Order: sequence, then structure tokens, then C-alpha cells
Amino acid sequence: MTVDTHKETLEFKAEVSQVLDLVIRSLYSNKEIFLRELVSNASDAAEKLRFEALTDDALFEDDPNLRIRVSVDPEAGTLTVSDNGIGMGRQEAIDTIGSIASSGTRRFLENLSGDGAKDSQLIGQFGVGFYSAFIVADKVTLVTRRAGLGAEHGVRWESDGRGSFSIETVAKAGRGTDVILHLKEDEKEFLDGWRLRSIIGKFSDHIALPVEMLKESFGDEDKEEADKAPEWEQVNRGTALWMRNKADIGDQEYADFYKHVAHDFDEPLAHVHNRVEGTNEYTTLLFIPKRAPWDLWDREQRHGVKLYVRRVFIMDEVDKLLPHYLRFVKGVVDADDLPLNVSRELLQHNRKIDTIRQANTKRILGLLETMAKDEPEKYADFWREFGRVMKEGPAEDFANRERIAGLMRFSTTHSEGEAQTESLDAYIERMKEGQDKIYYITADTPAAARYSPHLEVFRKKGIEVLLLSDRVDEWLVSHLSEYKGKHLQSVAKGKLDLGELADKEEQEKTEQAAAEHGELLERLKKALGERVNEVRASTRLVDSPACLVVGEYDMSANLARVLKAVGQSAPESRPTLEVNLDHLLVKRLEGEADEGRFADLASILFDQAMLAEGGQLEDPAAFVGRLNKLMLTMLMAGR
Repeated sequence: MTVDTHKETLEFKAEVSQVLDLVIRSLYSNKEIFLRELVSNASDAAEKLRFEALTDDALFEDDPNLRIRVSVDPEAGTLTVSDNGIGMGRQEAIDTIGSIASSGTRRFLENLSGDGAKDSQLIGQFGVGFYSAFIVADKVTLVTRRAGLGAEHGVRWESDGRGSFSIETVAKAGRGTDVILHLKEDEKEFLDGWRLRSIIGKFSDHIALPVEMLKESFGDEDKEEADKAPEWEQVNRGTALWMRNKADIGDQEYADFYKHVAHDFDEPLAHVHNRVEGTNEYTTLLFIPKRAPWDLWDREQRHGVKLYVRRVFIMDEVDKLLPHYLRFVKGVVDADDLPLNVSRELLQHNRKIDTIRQANTKRILGLLETMAKDEPEKYADFWREFGRVMKEGPAEDFANRERIAGLMRFSTTHSEGEAQTESLDAYIERMKEGQDKIYYITADTPAAARYSPHLEVFRKKGIEVLLLSDRVDEWLVSHLSEYKGKHLQSVAKGKLDLGELADKEEQEKTEQAAAEHGELLERLKKALGERVNEVRASTRLVDSPACLVVGEYDMSANLARVLKAVGQSAPESRPTLEVNLDHLLVKRLEGEADEGRFADLASILFDQAMLAEGGQLEDPAAFVGRLNKLMLTMLMAGR
């Protein structure tokens, strides 16, 4: 058989070289991780073949027994991890070998902080995959052939990890992939069979495929046994961990399996393992990670759990088995009564999948509720990592809206700092007698929320207000209108109605003042023209001269800014200017006879109110010009 070698040398992309360097430096203290990653990749390749062979069993090429083999050559100083899985073609090897050469690499690098410890954790979340081999090898050779292609379509990929790799076409009789590590001089410990067996037992015992090594012979065996052909033996348990009895599985086994399925270096924060029997039979093993993955907000990235049917791997990252707001959950679902040829399209219209999805959702929410009740510090860690994602829940999952809301945590005017630690239940317990609403404010930043003029009367009366400064918060409050019978009310919308908490005398005083100073309010409205819908006396303000308020059913100013920031249009709405008639600036303004000067002062008052709530001025130069003119007049008058 003649093979056109067609050899070429290609340069790594700059970001791939950067990640390679990080992997080698950051993970060197945990270098045995390379074997876990290579065995895990081999397992994935075998499972992909089993899935593709469901519709084309010729891909098995008369070798249906899938396995992974680990072997050493002490003389050559090489360690080889082989599988008879799906394999790769030439272009696949160039484009997708390992996980580092993926489209998300640049975004991953943008998340690196320069802190060695933090970056090491991030690298673990990213999934080092194939390139972890360079931790212990100064050269890596990969020989692969995709199932279904002829032996002449084998591919040989080789690199020393220093900036380039070579690739050529070679002959390869069997399908699958051989990864050959040319070990560094100081890494020859990985040529020891017992050392490798202990690593496989530690990290890969749960893999549902046999991991094999050559049976070792000892000096006291007779010559006849020693002369026998090499015999392969299975060195891992090779049974699907999720199918075993929960009572027989230790925490460390669960942790090791999570690291395999999630390609994470950290142990999981929590897990739930269930077997359901009856009309719809299936097993679930789901994990909550300790840290949010770096690509959690990447819209192009798929998220989800692995789907098996009767222990046969079907597909990865199945997003139909959990709602999108739980996309951080990792694990497996193994169904007994789904067809083996189920596709992503069929999953969208399958009632059994809907049933599994609903049950999975309730289990995860139940797990989080138990954690929040029994381990509040642990739950605080969870919320810090995944709180913003959970806030998508009420909009997506109407049936569980109140359960999700009960799991949420917020910062409030009664809490210190920016940490979100207060629950809605705790807020309700602290509500003032006669209070029937949950008050909140949305803003661009925690500081803008905490120091907003809209909160002045609430501080004066000791009424707690939720401080919402995550972008997703606007989406949240538009879909969560009440909790446990308490209406959620924005403090920056409509006329302020404190219900039974309102001071009748103060209200009457404000109404009387508005009537007495009606001419001032009309002058302000005329001076500001189309910039405002109305000018009225404020019951919100105590220390500030003015604030801007939108209508009860209008889009909030903060949401309009969020939409514009992401390139979407927002409907134009004119705010209402509320003025504090007791403020000295407003009183001084009322006595201004010069209409031109009055108009300038009115505009400054409006622009200040806009800035106080985090808005942007339409004409900053005009604002500065008016302010300079006012300052100059004051300075001249002081001479």
C-alpha cells in the first residue's frame, strides 16, 4: 500500500502557545493529572464511536470491543495511551486536537489574572485535555485514524510544544488514536507499571470502559509462563459509577467522577444521585461545581449534562435535561426507555425528556434549599459564583418561580457592603408593621443604588430596600412581580405610595406646599420643555434638591441604559422631575427673576438628578458651560 505522506509543519496560534506555557508551569505540582486527562479523552473518543455506530455499525470495523490501553517502553522512554475509538482525520487533527485549540481560547486568556493560584484553578475549569501531556513529555507524537476511513488515511501529529507541530499522512491499520509521550529525563517514574496502575485507580476507576495494561511477569514465574504472548488485563473497575448503589460509593469516588465528567480540578460543591423506577426509568447523578466556569456567559458555548441510554453514551452537553438557568450543573442522565438513535431534534419534543427535566430541576432546587438551610456559608459561596445565573430563573421557569425567588440573595439598605446575603424571607420578617410591599431600586453599580436620592425617605423611616445592581436584575423584576403575596415595588417609579407607613401630616404638608409653589413648578416645566413629562413636589427627598422618576408602567432608566449598552433600542420616555421644596437651592431658584438664568439653573438641576442616578447627559458640554457661568457669577458677586 502506497501512502502519500504530505508532511507539513504548522505554527501554533499565539494564544495556544500562551496556554501551553501556562499549563506546563501552573500544573507541574500536580503533574500526574496528565494521565487522567488522556484516559478521559480516550473514553470520550470511544463513546463517540459507539454513538455514531448506532446508525453505521460498519464503523466498528470488525472490532466492537471498545477499550483503552496504557503501555510503556522503558528503552525508548515512552508512555503510550491508545484507544480504538472514533479517531481523527487530518483536518480534524489540525483544527480540534485537544481542547485548547478551540474558538474560546482567546476569551479564556482574557479571564487570566496573572495570579498563579487563581489561574491554576481557571486552567482546571478550561480543561487542559491533550496538552497536559507536555507537563511530563518533551515531545508528543499522536497517530490517529478516523473510523470508516481506509488504513492509508492515518495521521501522524508531532510537537515539542514550543511553537509548532508537524503533521503527515501515514498508514494505520486500526482505527482510533495512539498518544505517545516521550518522557522528560526527570519524569521516568511514569514508566513504572505500578505507578501508572495507582494513578488509573485514583482518577479513572469509574470510567465505564476497560482501561488495560500488560500483565506483568515476576522472576519466580516459570519459563513457560514468561514465554507466553503478552496478555492485557483490566486495571480499572470499568462499571458506570452512577449505576452502583449510593451506599457503596464514597465521597472521594464521587469527587473523582465529577472531575472526569466536568474536566475540573476542584471537587464539587454538592451532588445528588437518584434512581427512578416505574413508567419512566432513569438514573441521574448531578453535580454543582465550586466555581463558575469561565465560559458561563458565552452564548456560543453549549452547556448541559451527558445523556446515556442503557449505559450507551448518546451525546454531550444536552441542554434539554435542565433549564438554561441551571446550565452550570454537570453530570449524567442514563435513561432506560429512550431510543438509542435519539437526536437533539427528537429531544425537543419528547415527553419523557420533559419529565426528566422537571424532576432534575426539582432535585437541584431541593439540594440548594437544603444547603441554604443547613450550610449557609457554603450556600453563600454558591450564590457568589452562580447567583446572577439563578436570577434568570423566574423568567424561564414559571412553575418554580417562587422556589427560585426563595433561594435568591440580595444586598439591602440594612446590610453592609456589596455582598448579596439577604433573602426575601428575611426581608419579609423585618418588614415594618403596616408594610405590604417589598421595595427595591435598580442601578448600574452597587454604590449608585445605595446612595440614590430615591432612598432618602426610606432611610428616614427605617424602611429596608433591596439594592439591585446586576444587569440581570432588570430582567428579574420584570418577571417577579410578587413573593409570598408581597408586591415588589420600585422606589423610582410612579408616585410614592407608602400605604400605612406614610405620615399623613407630611403628606398634607407636601400637598399644601405644592399648591403654594405651583407657579415655581410651572416655570420649571416650561424651562425644561420636552425633557420632562411633569414637574411635581417630591415626597421621596429629604436631603437632595431633585430626582427623576419614570411612570409606574414605563421602562426604568437603568433598563434603558442596559439595552443601549448591548446595542438594543429602548423606547424614549420622558421622566418626571420631582423637586424638594424644602431644599435651599429650590427656594433660591424660586426667587430668580431673570428667566434666562432661571432656565440655566433648571437645566443644571435636571442634569444633576440625571447624574445622581447613573445616567448620561445628552449634552455634557452645555452642562459644563452652564455650571461655569454660574460659578463665575458667584465669584464675581463675592468680590
